[in-house]
Amino acid sequence: MIKTIKIEAYQVGLVFENRKLITVLEEGLHWIFGNKNVMIYDMNASFQPPFELNILLQNEVLAAMLEIIEVADNEIVLQFVNGNFKAVLPAGRFAFWKGIVKNEFTRADISKIEIVENVPVNLLENAQLRFFTRKYVVSSNDKALLFVNGTFAKELKAGTHYFWNNAITIEVKTVDARQQQVEISGQELLTKDKAGLRINFFVRYQVVDIMKALVDNKDFEKQLYVMMQLALRAFVGGLTLDELLAKKDAIAEAILAEVTTKVNELGLVISDAGIRDVILPGDMKEIMNQVLVAEKKAQANSIMRREETASTRSLLNTAKLMEENEMLWKLKEMEYVEKIADKIGEITISGGGNVITQLKEIFVK
Repeated sequence: MIKTIKIEAYQVGLVFENRKLITVLEEGLHWIFGNKNVMIYDMNASFQPPFELNILLQNEVLAAMLEIIEVADNEIVLQFVNGNFKAVLPAGRFAFWKGIVKNEFTRADISKIEIVENVPVNLLENAQLRFFTRKYVVSSNDKALLFVNGTFAKELKAGTHYFWNNAITIEVKTVDARQQQVEISGQELLTKDKAGLRINFFVRYQVVDIMKALVDNKDFEKQLYVMMQLALRAFVGGLTLDELLAKKDAIAEAILAEVTTKVNELGLVISDAGIRDVILPGDMKEIMNQVLVAEKKAQANSIMRREETASTRSLLNTAKLMEENEMLWKLKEMEYVEKIADKIGEITISGGGNVITQLKEIFVK
């Protein structure tokens, strides 16, 4: 039995007899004798062996025509064809025809977490590679720490970070590096004289040491809240209500001076703090209002007494001068008569004429 087989350009024919490769056919017209099986392959595509590749490679002609890529279990290989990314090769053995297209391969060890291979960043977002990578984004306002298997590894800068996706546990902890504010609201406190009140307090802070904030301490924000709360209670408890109200603006400085060392241990720095509100209960507010009214009345009475005393002293001095000088007495009479004349148009009395007119005539001359 004779068969004619035509192998065209960029094709290869493999001749099998009883599943054994006996010859390789290149471009041209070939005659096959006997009951043999011929498989024709396109050299523009990868070689997909019909049987175990190791057995086929025993044929020296075929072995010389193929480029073999072996990928270990902890690796992937990126295939580039004529400079363009083509595929990701997982663990296994792969064969490619030589001389038709330019094949290039980049081998990557995915048992590590760091991507140290020369892989373009845009390829890490490719759908074929996305399964093999982990992505973390650190914004420009954040500071971040990388933990590998629960152990601190390094600090990450702002930007996008990629790591190989494997069994190693990694965690990225971030913290906002901008100035932030914590509110300590509705704190019910007792002053030294047992006056009950509520205080709203605020603190502005910023993270300056991320290692202290995230590694050396747990929940630094809660610790800051409790620290300021206790310092506020201790300070207010040492003052009477009057002292507290008088020193309200100085409380923040005193509290900050007390907690500065502890705040630094949290990796924070406080830029500002202060009392927003001092809220008295209803009965205490009524008492304070009564005290305030009494104080204002006392001040008003004192002012009135001072004014009365000054007025009386002035009258006494005037009387003494008028008693000693007759001309002053006459001038005072003229002043009062003139005022009366301005206010009253006409006064008529029986037995006389217009008194006001007569008085004006007398004193104007």
